[in-house]
Amino acid sequence: MSRRLPWLAALASLLAAGACFGQAAQVVVDLRTRPGVKERMLVVEPGKPSAVLVLMAGGNGHIGIYDNGGLRSEGNFLVRSRALFVQRGAAVLLLDVPSDHDRPPYLSGEFRESDEHAADIGAAIAWARARWGLPVWLVGTSRGTQSAAYAATVLTGASAPDGLVLSSTILAEGRMPAARPVQEMALEKLRVPVLVLHHGEDQCPVTPPSLLPALMAKLPPATSRLITYQGGHASGAACDAFAFHGYNGIEDQVVADIAAFVAAHPR
Repeated sequence: MSRRLPWLAALASLLAAGACFGQAAQVVVDLRTRPGVKERMLVVEPGKPSAVLVLMAGGNGHIGIYDNGGLRSEGNFLVRSRALFVQRGAAVLLLDVPSDHDRPPYLSGEFRESDEHAADIGAAIAWARARWGLPVWLVGTSRGTQSAAYAATVLTGASAPDGLVLSSTILAEGRMPAARPVQEMALEKLRVPVLVLHHGEDQCPVTPPSLLPALMAKLPPATSRLITYQGGHASGAACDAFAFHGYNGIEDQVVADIAAFVAAHPR
């Protein structure tokens, strides 16, 4: 099978979303977050959004948002699914790397768990809340779960998210230095609803489904939910965006579950 087929499938999924980018406003925003630092965001919104999702990609976090809204890297599950979120009524903020981390290694494990990174994310949340006056959810996938979870445990006030979504959560140590498994963070500080999504056949060494109980044990039981998946298609290495790790072929279902959980927990 051609390695290009997953990309064609992703493109077809976006087209099937009903040309939603043609019906939605899309703009690139360079937000000042810290002294001398800007956070570039791709902002996409439907006519009347019901909530806002701040999306944190995995890997090194370098999406490469061009001035015209095009992206250097489209493959990540959350990135390629942004049209599906918009179709379901959510405004989307897709975060790139901040200007002081625009070279390799970009978002290292150490930086993903830093006060500076949390400040950048918090500024984006506050910007979204001021713009729309709607609930703002922080959504991370793979390495993005480290960013999202850490930020949610330290942010307060207008900079704090109203909810948290963790997909393909980092549950074991890997090659990225100083990157803790999410269940080792201070999750007991969380006071917001948490949705955990994971593919039951995920073979990525740092996201083993067998460790999900350790994660769920640290989350507030009354407002947390775990959804696991089967099926779809696996292509490439186990941690790649089009493996089971990235919900290849079941994007619609995963996005629908996220949208339903967000709608069930209005602010």
